[in-house]
Amino acid sequence: MPFALSRRSFIGSAAALSAAPTIAGAASDAMVAPVPANPLVRQRADAQVFRHDDGFYYLTGSVPEYDRLVLRRSKTIAGLATAEETVLWRHEKTGPRSGFIWAPELHWIDGRWIMYFAAGPSGGGDDVFRIRTYAVVCDGADPMAGKWSLLGEFQTPWDSFNLDSTSFVHKGVRYFAWAQREPGIETNSNLYIAPLKTPLTLAARPTRLTIPTLDWEVRGYKVNEAPAVLHRNGRLFMTYSASATDARYCLGLLTADENADLMDARSWTKSPQPVFVTNTQTSVYGPGHNSFTVDEQGRDILVYHGRDYEAIQGDPLFNPDRHTRVQRLYYTADGTPDFGVPVGNGPLPERFISAASPQALLAHDAMRLIGGNPSLAQTQFRQTPGRAGKASVMLSPILLPGHYLVAGKDGSVTVQKDQNSADFALRSQFVRLEDKASGLLRFAAISAPGKALGLADGEIRLVRSRDATAYWRAD
Repeated sequence: MPFALSRRSFIGSAAALSAAPTIAGAASDAMVAPVPANPLVRQRADAQVFRHDDGFYYLTGSVPEYDRLVLRRSKTIAGLATAEETVLWRHEKTGPRSGFIWAPELHWIDGRWIMYFAAGPSGGGDDVFRIRTYAVVCDGADPMAGKWSLLGEFQTPWDSFNLDSTSFVHKGVRYFAWAQREPGIETNSNLYIAPLKTPLTLAARPTRLTIPTLDWEVRGYKVNEAPAVLHRNGRLFMTYSASATDARYCLGLLTADENADLMDARSWTKSPQPVFVTNTQTSVYGPGHNSFTVDEQGRDILVYHGRDYEAIQGDPLFNPDRHTRVQRLYYTADGTPDFGVPVGNGPLPERFISAASPQALLAHDAMRLIGGNPSLAQTQFRQTPGRAGKASVMLSPILLPGHYLVAGKDGSVTVQKDQNSADFALRSQFVRLEDKASGLLRFAAISAPGKALGLADGEIRLVRSRDATAYWRAD
């Protein structure tokens, strides 16, 4: 709700702006990519974002009707939200690919665009879940304009339920990873890996990597599915999804040394706990079926789907509101991915590292602001447009939606719930100032001219705007 600010607030705003060398995100900075906002694309589950060397991001995913393969592209991740979507292929009128189409994934293999997907026959009954993996191929270099046709069925050792395939290259070898129900094992699906001979055939007998056995893998259904691979910090990390596709859906993690034999199941270690789960504070439920990409600055991005409410009417598979979401992927000190929590709806949050004390970040412990390095989620703050004009911003912890940083008259800075008052609107306004030479930021308080957010004795307070402790580095 907008409020008319006092004359004092506009005087403070003018003073802050007069000290600003530049304002981060200003229209004059054409090199800064727009900030993505969640959900990135509504009603696109099993999300994959693929960045190709043509400079485009490509996005595909399951549609609620499960009847077609779709693709959109943009030069930026944020642009995928409004990019025109093209239908590449539709399910057939009859036969084994006339029913549900699930989990498409786009790859560039040996100079050809190939999209893998899972499909089953129509007709109702259990037969519609006779799901197998297929591929379509494009006849040209432009996947949005070329003609797509069926390449064939992926050949696995068993004629059984299989889906959620991915492909990656490691040390010159192209591998294929997928989920399948193996005869003799009473699970819904396990994970497998093998080198590829052709896009549809394996070069060796597959290795079973994991069976769902842990309590968080067998809730509702015994599921390990949707592998995605990331090669970082001397290791290969393979995420996968587990349990039923409602709020219990979550991500697990397998890890292997980059020099290990990937076909030896003993090379892979399973995390004993899920690494990404439902978060009621941020209102994201059932996060899963992920992929990885990098943003315009080359930073790792987690792509996944999740709902923004918990209660589902009917079968979760037929609920349309699994939305494509994205967020930064961070790493712990030992190089392991730190997924944090699903960050919730709105612009992607940032972290702010003290330039004066690089081990300390702008953080909060419940309602108290601190300078430290607690859990990742406690250091993530969403910046939204302020209420004192285009230059002002408000900072909100992702774990406390509807709460903002507020400057006190005594120089304190606290986290407070939006009070919908003119005084609150004044004291929650800051101007984000960026020094182009150093890349450092300051957050000047509109309600206290000459003061900015700073780190003082482990606490977040207002300090002199040019004080060394008022400078932050965005991460």
